[in-house]
Amino acid sequence: MKKEFKIGLVGIAALLALFLGINFLKGKALLNTDTEYYVRFTNAKGLGKSSPVYVDGFDVGIVSDIKYDYVHPGNVLVEISVDPRLVLRHGTNITIEASLMGGSTVNIAPAKESESDKVYVMGDTIIGNDMSGLMGQAAGMIPQLTEIVNKVDTLVTSLNRLTNDPRLPMILDNVEHVTADLTRTTQYLNTVVGKDLPQLARTYNKVGENVLAITENFKTVDLNPTIAGVNSTIANVNAMVDQMRSPKGSLGALMADRSLYNSLDSTIASVDSLMTDIKARPKRYVHFSVFGRKDK
Repeated sequence: MKKEFKIGLVGIAALLALFLGINFLKGKALLNTDTEYYVRFTNAKGLGKSSPVYVDGFDVGIVSDIKYDYVHPGNVLVEISVDPRLVLRHGTNITIEASLMGGSTVNIAPAKESESDKVYVMGDTIIGNDMSGLMGQAAGMIPQLTEIVNKVDTLVTSLNRLTNDPRLPMILDNVEHVTADLTRTTQYLNTVVGKDLPQLARTYNKVGENVLAITENFKTVDLNPTIAGVNSTIANVNAMVDQMRSPKGSLGALMADRSLYNSLDSTIASVDSLMTDIKARPKRYVHFSVFGRKDK
């Protein structure tokens, strides 16, 4: 009996050592004094048991268990065991972050004492947030990257089509000619600006100086006598026109007397009739003969 008892004790000790060793390898303390909380996530992909729990990048615990929440479908309950010295207040933000090397971790951003005075106790359920971190951000950037890749692909296709266009050498040759023409035009403009423009500027300056000199001369000229003479001439013309219009004068009487006008008109008509008759019968008014013979 003593031998079998010793064998039984050794077996029990081996099983206990195996159990403790497995828990130790999983990251669990041999004497678990951690505080356990439940965190509800909508997606715990990549998260496994014994995944680390971080606060500001410092390891404070592990994921002790993951269960599907059948009471609230669409949610996963993640049990975390953290250092009992860690105080989690209401408003604490807990997220699952995917790492670049694969797997996921739990990241806790504890609320400050000034933000809330309510504290979670062991066994409470905390609502977690969606997956974040570099991989989460990269997943959000995938649609944008896809759009950028499509645009780059379209650009490369357009460039290939342009480089394969047989008209490209002719276009480049035309561009070269245009560039040469622009170079010559620029040189000509530089010549004009450097040579002709200063000369034109000097000419304009001289013209301006002459205009200023004429203006100064006008300032010194006394125009009062000239204006007085012009006024006197206008007055004389006005007096002459008044005399011409006056019925006392000859021209005025001629212009104002209708009978005189009628007499002159009759006289002119008679003279016109006489000239017409002279042209028709000149011999009646002019007698001329070489031998002194008179016409009857």
